[in-house]
Amino acid sequence: MKLISVPGEPSPAGHYSPVVEAGGFVFVSGMLPSTNPEDAQRDDFETQSRRVLTRCAQALAAAGCSFEHVAQCTVYIVGKQHWASFNQVYREMFGPHKPARAVVPVPDLNHGFLVEVTMTAYRGEG
Repeated sequence: MKLISVPGEPSPAGHYSPVVEAGGFVFVSGMLPSTNPEDAQRDDFETQSRRVLTRCAQALAAAGCSFEHVAQCTVYIVGKQHWASFNQVYREMFGPHKPARAVVPVPDLNHGFLVEVTMTAYRGEG
């Protein structure tokens, strides 16, 4: 098992690794749109969605992967009203690739953000 840091990202505040590679799989921990809690109040849902997926792409890149390697994605959104907006941003950023996905409406997220994403990618052995 390999614990991977994401260049340019601060160390996690909690006891976890942002990215873990094991057996050809890459696991991206729950990502928020930003490490700055002030962004939660300033940015609208679409901006937060683009930011969180960009951060996920950077985490995947740190492990030698891209969105094309993603096999499964779990998305937590505050309020069902944001589902369609997230789906549009997700479609734009993933293109034709369609990994398995769950979207889970929740009452709130850390620091007041509106979206959090976790991913599992498959890079293969070696």
